[in-house]
Amino acid sequence: MIKQWPETTDEIKALMRTLRGDTPNVMKAFSGLAQAALAPQALDCKTKELIALGISVAIRCDDCIGFHVKAALDQGATREEIVEALGMAVYLGAGPAVMYATHALDAFEQFQNASQASTAA
Repeated sequence: MIKQWPETTDEIKALMRTLRGDTPNVMKAFSGLAQAALAPQALDCKTKELIALGISVAIRCDDCIGFHVKAALDQGATREEIVEALGMAVYLGAGPAVMYATHALDAFEQFQNASQASTAA
């Protein structure tokens, strides 16, 4: 079954809100870590999201793929940049990374289409 990335990501966000309520100290610390890691310094946010996407594919985290494809798009990443990051993930993750790279491309297409549809509306 093909995953519906925007809907799946929204569902996971809702579950994360519940987790945040149940484990506020842990999730606050995780949020702080994410903010610190994503703060633009030598690398801009788009580059950092492309790195996170490559890692997500290499470690085979479907849910991470959805979040980082969306974040990379929000930071202005192009399809070409996404594909190049996926190429690096495949290089480091071999065959399994190829399979997860297809998930990332599917997520990219779905998020891009949803974004274009909301802009046109």
